[in-house]
Amino acid sequence: MYASAALRNLKRKLNGWMIISVIGAFAALIPSLYILFGLFGAPNENWAHIKQYVLLDSALQSLWLVLGTGSFSVIIGVSLAWLTAAYDFPLRRFFHFVFVLPLAIPPYIAAYTYGAMLSYTGSVQAFMRNVLGVTPNQAYFDIMSMKGAIFVFTLFLFPYVYLITKTFMERQSAAFIENARLLGKGPLHVFFRIVLPISKAAIIGGVSLVAFEVLNDFGVTKHFGISSFTTAIFKTWFGMYDVDSAIRLAGLLMSFVIGLFILERLVRRRRAYHSSTSKLKPLTRRKLCGIPAWAAVAFSSIIFALSFAIPVLQLIVWATWTYRDVFNDKFAGMIGNTLLVAFVSISLLMLLAVIVANVSRASKRSIFTLALTKLISMGYSIPGAVLSIGVLAVFISIDERLGGLYERLGWGANKLLLSMSLAMLVCAYVIRFLSVGYNAVEAGFDKIGNRYSEASRMLGAGMTRTFFKVDLPMIKGAVLTGFILTFMEIVKELPLTLLLRPFNFETLATKAYQYASDEQIHQASVPALFIIAVGAVSVFFYHWLGERKST
Repeated sequence: MYASAALRNLKRKLNGWMIISVIGAFAALIPSLYILFGLFGAPNENWAHIKQYVLLDSALQSLWLVLGTGSFSVIIGVSLAWLTAAYDFPLRRFFHFVFVLPLAIPPYIAAYTYGAMLSYTGSVQAFMRNVLGVTPNQAYFDIMSMKGAIFVFTLFLFPYVYLITKTFMERQSAAFIENARLLGKGPLHVFFRIVLPISKAAIIGGVSLVAFEVLNDFGVTKHFGISSFTTAIFKTWFGMYDVDSAIRLAGLLMSFVIGLFILERLVRRRRAYHSSTSKLKPLTRRKLCGIPAWAAVAFSSIIFALSFAIPVLQLIVWATWTYRDVFNDKFAGMIGNTLLVAFVSISLLMLLAVIVANVSRASKRSIFTLALTKLISMGYSIPGAVLSIGVLAVFISIDERLGGLYERLGWGANKLLLSMSLAMLVCAYVIRFLSVGYNAVEAGFDKIGNRYSEASRMLGAGMTRTFFKVDLPMIKGAVLTGFILTFMEIVKELPLTLLLRPFNFETLATKAYQYASDEQIHQASVPALFIIAVGAVSVFFYHWLGERKST
C-alpha cells in the first residue's frame, strides 16, 4: 500500500515541467563534468612544460588580479553605497543612477580606451605636450601592467558591490543605524561598528561577482600582456594546439572557481543578519551641507568621470574620425549576427528559467529542486574560456557518435555539423547565463507568493493553465528584467564568442577585439559604442523597472 502511494506521488510530480527542468539542468552540467573528468586523465608531453613554466605564474597573476580588484571594488563600492543610501546631497539621484552605468562598458573595451588615451601619442599626453608645454614622465602613464589591469577592473566592476550593498543598506539595516544614531554615535562609529559588520554578507556577494568576472576576462589581460589562467588556456589551445592540456588547465581553474563559489555561499550564510520583524522601514537620509556636501559631489563626480564619462567621450571622438571606414554592409551584418544569437539564446534561456523556477516553487523548495537550482546557479560562475572548452568537447563527441548517420545522409562520416554551427554558441550562452534569468524570475515568483496559484489549482486548473492564466501576467516584469540583464551580458560576452563562433561569424564584441588586436583602436570605437549603447539602454530599463517595483 505504501509502495503504491509513493509511486502515485512520484507520478504526480513527474509532469512535463519537471522533466524539462531535470533535462535542462543536467544538460547544462555535462560540459562542466567533462572538464572536471579531464583532470583524471593521463597528461601528455606538453603538460610538464606547462606545469613548470606556465601554471604557477598564471595562478599567481590571476590571484593578484582577484585580490587587487576585489579590495578596491569594496572600498569604492561600499563607500558610494553608504554615501547614496544614508545621506542626501546635491545630484544624489543622478549619481544613484549613473553609478550603475559602468556595467554597460565591458572591461576589455575600457582597457583598449585607457591604454590608447594614456599612451605617448594618446590624447592625455598630447594635450600636456602641445597645450601645457609639459613632457610627462612615461612611468606615470604606464597602464599596460598589473596595476593598470586592476585599475580598469575596479572602475568597471565596482557597481556589483555598490548595487548589492546599497540595496541591503536601504532595506535591511535601517533599524540598526537609526538606533545607533539615537544613542548619539557619530558617522564614523556607525559606519565601522554597525554598517560594515551587518553588511558583510552583501559585500561578499558583490565581491564574489567581481572575482568571477575577473577570472572570466580575456580581453583585458590579453591586451595588457598579463599571463592569467584564461590567457594561458587560450595560448595552450591556439598557440600549442594542445586541447588536452587546455582542458586540464580549465579543470584546475574550474576547481578553484567551484571552491570559491562554495566558500562564498558558506560565508554569506554565516554572516547573514535577519530583522526581528517583517516590517522594514526605509533608511532615513541625513542632509549634507557645506563642505561635506561638496566633498560628496566631488568624490562621486570623479568616480563617474573615470568609470563612464571620460572613456565614452573619448570613444565618441574616435568614432567621428573613423565611422565612414567602419560603417558598411559587413558592419550591418555584424549587428544582425549579434541580435540574432542574442535573441535566440535569450528565448531558450528564459523559457528554461521560467520552467525551472515554476517547478521549484510548486515543489515547495524541496531538496531535489534546491539541488537543481544550485546546478543552474553555478553556470555564471564558470569562466567563459573554461565553459567553451567543455561545450566544444561535448559537441565534437556528439558529432563523432553521429558520424554513421552523417555518412548515410551523404554528408561524410567525419563531418563536424553541430560543432561548426551556431547551435554550439547558443548552447554555451544558455548554460553560462541561465542563472541570471533564473534569479530574476525567481524574485518575481517570491514577490507574488503562492496564494493565487494554489487557489487556481484548487479550482481544478492544471499547472500549465495556472501558469499562463495566473502567474505569467503577474511575473511579466520579472521576465522582462531577466531578458534585459541576459541581453546585456550576451552582447558584451567575448571569450565564449571568440572560441565557439562559426567561421566568419562576427559579432560586435569580436569585431571590437579584432580591431584592438590589430592596433586599430580608433576603428574599434564604433562597435564598442554600439555595445555600450545596448548596455546603457539595458541599465536604464533595469533601473526603471526597479523604480516601478519600489513604488
